Amino acid sequence: MQLTWVQQRRLLPLLPDHLARMVLFDLQCGARDAVVCGLRWQWEVRLEELCVSAFVVPRPAVKGRKRSRVLVCNSVAQSIIESVRGQHPQFVFVYSARRKKCEPGPIETMNNTAWQRARKEAGLGDLHVHDLRHTVGLRLREANVEERTICDILWHTRSGMTAHYSVAQALEIQAALELIANERHGWNRTLASIAQDAVGTQVPTERKSG
Repeated sequence: MQLTWVQQRRLLPLLPDHLARMVLFDLQCGARDAVVCGLRWQWEVRLEELCVSAFVVPRPAVKGRKRSRVLVCNSVAQSIIESVRGQHPQFVFVYSARRKKCEPGPIETMNNTAWQRARKEAGLGDLHVHDLRHTVGLRLREANVEERTICDILWHTRSGMTAHYSVAQALEIQAALELIANERHGWNRTLASIAQDAVGTQVPTERKSG
């Protein structure tokens, strides 16, 4: 399932602040749930030329564990990073239960009770956390980003010598991610997304009597 921009605007306000930040961050970079939840400050590398950060995620934290991967922030993702800086010495995204008055701690998964409740209230009962990743891939495609760059952003494995010598650079990745920071470049839409946005907005047709 692809999350449309209309659905995104419905969903985010229904999420608690800490989870809304994580979801919005994921919609900028397309990382897996485990990577977002386990993101650590020690992995951060500042890209001064681009005025954003990148996170070098070590191999043990990468699915498949073939090699480390780099997550590059766009401007929206960077603003989220700055909003949570200083909340925890180790983890980027944390949660503190106000009722229990405990110290902020890491979050195991975004697919929690709050997520499930919010998606239901937003009329998105079939939306899964992994669909955020699918959404990023589709938005990049809609923005006419090259397939090889999309693969590098989503950490998809590419084979062959051409792939070996065409690894996307940080500038290229950051520029591509800026294209999905808002809906300005979403000129193309899937038929499914059109149908999804129409749900709840159509006025029922009155039946003619007798």
